[in-house]
Amino acid sequence: MTAYPALAARINQELSDLRRSVERAALLMSKATDQGDADYLDGVALNLHAFYTGVEHIFEAIAREVDNSVPSGPEWHRDLLLQMSGGITDVRPPVLGDETRACLDAYRGFRHVVRNVYTYNLDASRVRELAVELPDCCARVAADLAMFTGLLDTMR
Repeated sequence: MTAYPALAARINQELSDLRRSVERAALLMSKATDQGDADYLDGVALNLHAFYTGVEHIFEAIAREVDNSVPSGPEWHRDLLLQMSGGITDVRPPVLGDETRACLDAYRGFRHVVRNVYTYNLDASRVRELAVELPDCCARVAADLAMFTGLLDTMR
């Protein structure tokens, strides 16, 4: 019987990195607005991408180490997010609340766009919208993960 102190530590480190991505996105969004230079939006988009990628790293670790089941196949990114929002009987409660899952789904979809189009084809208004919503979404993620890491000590 083993608890998950290493997993909790990795989650907390990744959360620290996520917060840096949020700060960078806000800084670059501010520069884009203050200087009227849309070229900064590329950096905002990259940090939005980094945010969701970091969240997904956390979810993959939980799926691998706690659930013993990491989704695969063409929809694995969506499936992983859904897996984290559901509990697994006798294994763990849901990692995410419904509101957190919903806000993260927007960043999951955007990350896919960033990976598949040239930055000059990104919708600037969508980048701005996601940048504005990012601090709230990150706070939801952090709160849900704080509850989950608090439970890790009791899970065997």
